[in-house]
Amino acid sequence: MTKFLLSVHVLAAVLAIGPVTVAASMFPKALRHAHSEPGAPEPLTTLRMLHRICRVYAVFGLAVPVFGFATASSLGVLGDAWLITSIVLTAVAAGILALLILPSQEAALTAAEAAGTGTPVPSDDSPNQAPDPAPPRAYRAAWPCSPASSTCCGPRSRS
Repeated sequence: MTKFLLSVHVLAAVLAIGPVTVAASMFPKALRHAHSEPGAPEPLTTLRMLHRICRVYAVFGLAVPVFGFATASSLGVLGDAWLITSIVLTAVAAGILALLILPSQEAALTAAEAAGTGTPVPSDDSPNQAPDPAPPRAYRAAWPCSPASSTCCGPRSRS
């Protein structure tokens, strides 16, 4: 049973977290493209799709800690330091995604849609330019690395 739980945990991590990582990293470039072509439907469609991928796969990503806890319980390692570290880093990653990245994408998508309907979007040289709604690059780069900690922090061998 442990091998099955571990397999589902790893498969869920690859299939759920991978698409969110790619979509979140593609979003800022697609946002710049949408702002460079206000009113064009294709960049807005791309933004909507990337945001939807992030939202939907974030929900599917909940399977990762569920099966991770089940696997850790069956291995009897729930109190090990590497697992606690992994749990904390995974919680931080989930918080960054849920509290920073997804709301920033939603705000950016709303702004891009407003620009497509004729609402003026400040130019780069405008002194009263609104802040960039995309999350800081550090958040986008750091959050997918947090769950990977279980790979590098985990036990080196099990007999």
